Amino acid sequence: MQNKLIDELDPTMDVSRQDEVRRTIREMFENILAEERIVLSRAERERLFEQIVAEILGLGPLEPLLADPTITEIMVNGPKNVYVERHGKIERTNVTFESEEHLMRIIERIIAPLGRRIDESVPYQDARLPDGSRVNAIIPPLSLIGPVLTIRKFFKIPLTAERLIELGSVTPEAIEFLKACVQAKLNIVVSGGTGTGKTTFLNMLSAFIPNDERIITIENAAELQLQQEHVVPLESRPPNIEGRGEVTIRDLVINALRMRPDRIIVGECRGPEAFDMLQAMNTGHEGSMTTIHANSPRDAIARLENMILMAGMDLPHRAIREQIASALDLIVQLDRLRDGSRKVVSITAIEGMEGDVITMSEIFKFEIAGYENGKVIGRLRPTGIRPKFMDRIEAAGIHLPPTVFGIGDRMRR
Repeated sequence: MQNKLIDELDPTMDVSRQDEVRRTIREMFENILAEERIVLSRAERERLFEQIVAEILGLGPLEPLLADPTITEIMVNGPKNVYVERHGKIERTNVTFESEEHLMRIIERIIAPLGRRIDESVPYQDARLPDGSRVNAIIPPLSLIGPVLTIRKFFKIPLTAERLIELGSVTPEAIEFLKACVQAKLNIVVSGGTGTGKTTFLNMLSAFIPNDERIITIENAAELQLQQEHVVPLESRPPNIEGRGEVTIRDLVINALRMRPDRIIVGECRGPEAFDMLQAMNTGHEGSMTTIHANSPRDAIARLENMILMAGMDLPHRAIREQIASALDLIVQLDRLRDGSRKVVSITAIEGMEGDVITMSEIFKFEIAGYENGKVIGRLRPTGIRPKFMDRIEAAGIHLPPTVFGIGDRMRR
């Protein structure tokens, strides 16, 4: 019945006019039921109707998963294997597609409105759904299991600091410290592995930027949701089918310097743009922030060194490290623990250079106390160390009590 209705629909119909299309589908649906003398209960009738609408207007079998607020990621490994991430854990669903052709229709429905194509000559693509969710598709011959589709869902309501505290991702003391660092215009890198919540955390930190500042955001796919009045979002552009017209993150960072920014926020540094970002931090654009894919603060420094070399800068390693030490003030390290929870596991200050080595001080450290019913028990605790940049925070008129750093607590013990 579904195939018959789809075949009878006018292929030139403007599916963007969804209310009108739904009315047309409803009329055809009821006519086919009457013609075929199909008897269904009201619940069955509505369920079938919504499935058909999802197939024509939406993403077919994936629509219920997209509507589920507990799901953060959808992974389609061929037509018969669909997985989701829920509460940090991956689980298999009972959702399937009829065939590889059915799955390809859904992928093409995502890609085509963006003026792109996906076929053997261009067998993978990045895209974005109308709601902002990020999509990656890769098809044979590169994928050996049929078309593969990955959707990272976008949530319209950004997570606040208060909500992250409720979730146990960070502590009130750490938030108080980080808020002071943002307002004092320190340069911050949020570091973490895949799926640790780097963009979510960067968005939360950005909420502490004063409302009267001009903020330029630069991303591959727009995900940041800054609420300030004076935000200019920029988005990179991939090359077209002929391989022309690409605008890289690095191009946008260089251009942003000419736009009179108070702050530059780069969604993720993963290439030569790191050099220009550090240059900006070193030349009067304090308070800039970015994320980096790394598993520890020391690893983040090493990754930055490699990215600067990717920019073609023929600099000695010591000169590169001096630039990093001069530009960066703070690294916030995120991790996804064994139970699937996402936590801030370290907040580390960049203190300077000793010889050829960048020196760092860990201000907060996550300590695991044990495991209970499969859950990690632990807390992000201050180490008792006050960073050298505290004079800049105080010069900004911000006073942090010693208890933020655990100093008063240790004295009471």
